[in-house]
Amino acid sequence: MAKTDFRTHDDFVAALSDDDRALVTAVLERIREAVPEAEQVISYQLPAFKHHGWVAYVAVAKSHVSISCPPPQAMFEHFAAELGPYKRTKSAVHFPKDKPMPLDLIARTVRYQADHNAAAAS
Repeated sequence: MAKTDFRTHDDFVAALSDDDRALVTAVLERIREAVPEAEQVISYQLPAFKHHGWVAYVAVAKSHVSISCPPPQAMFEHFAAELGPYKRTKSAVHFPKDKPMPLDLIARTVRYQADHNAAAAS
């Protein structure tokens, strides 16, 4: 993907290949459903969601879609067993494109992070 100045999630999605567009759209829609109160922003030129702090960033690479979150990553700790089969970095989980995207798991993790952020804020 060429370097672009994305201003919205739609701008980001429009710049993707057809295959990636469908996959990332499904992920973004599931996150929106799971955390409808989240603010949709672009940060570091990636679609991201905020609710009392960062909930998640969504990125796409050649072989995977990643969900990342700056510390504290309560969602990664809470769902460690379910996220076990996926490659992880310090702040992200990589979901391979060649396997079914675990949309329900993604939804539960971001909902948990949003709830964690809200509880910490109160």
